[in-house]
Amino acid sequence: MKAPSFDYVKPRTLDEVFELLRIHGDDARVLAGGQTLLATLNMRLSEPRLLVDITGLPGLSDIAVRDGRLHIGALVTHTAIEASALVAEQAPLLAMAAPHIAHRAIRNSGTWGGSIAYGDPAAEWPCCLIALQGSVTVQGPAGTRRVAATDFFQDLYTTDLRPDELVVGADVPVAGRGDWFGFDELSRRHGDYAVAGLAVAVQFDGAAARTVRLGFLGLGATPLRAPRTEALLGGKVLDAAAIEIAAATLRAELDPVGDLTHGADTKRHLATVLMRRLLTAAQASRSALAA
Repeated sequence: MKAPSFDYVKPRTLDEVFELLRIHGDDARVLAGGQTLLATLNMRLSEPRLLVDITGLPGLSDIAVRDGRLHIGALVTHTAIEASALVAEQAPLLAMAAPHIAHRAIRNSGTWGGSIAYGDPAAEWPCCLIALQGSVTVQGPAGTRRVAATDFFQDLYTTDLRPDELVVGADVPVAGRGDWFGFDELSRRHGDYAVAGLAVAVQFDGAAARTVRLGFLGLGATPLRAPRTEALLGGKVLDAAAIEIAAATLRAELDPVGDLTHGADTKRHLATVLMRRLLTAAQASRSALAA
């Protein structure tokens, strides 16, 4: 299929963007990397009258550490995050997750902000943001506000973003001593949507995990945390017994939504497999440091 006809404009400032959104309302769509929008246009799932291309806006393509947090601008591509030495050092979970995103051609064009704004529950960045206790920065005519990632993703493809706002970036705390991160997902082929995925952030205090945060993708209408399982793991040495108790708790806590090819029970099982795998790796890494 071919996309419907539309007008195209490439503003030079955010103020121009906000004015265009005010004038055209629901008839306008914002174009960043375009890896989601262009597909929906070609399938005629989206039929805007105006595309507002924000790729030329200044100040939205930076990666920087400020006030103990790593800030990534909305127009930073997946590939730039994957290749960034600063990301690898300060937010290694993001560097681990980036290669799982689709294929190289998509990572070269798709953007951090576009993925966050779209709010796909099967996407890697929203999952990582909730595991890292990240924040999303949005801007509109009324000014700028920061929203905790756990509050930003509200329902299927639904976020806290208002119609006249843009995602201009997002930030996560920089990694500290005692932090361990892991990411994995299960899919039929590399680049396919994952059946289930998991981002893990552990803060160790000696041999024990002081806190464990679990961010799941592909299981529900939003990226999901597992607070009961996380609370159970807090303060524990992540040995085989603790992990098995956590696995039983996770199975009871999760209520996945099945898709066309995998039912809820399968997704629950795979989520448990991923948690076992990553927590075992976390403890092995900690034990190796102590040896």
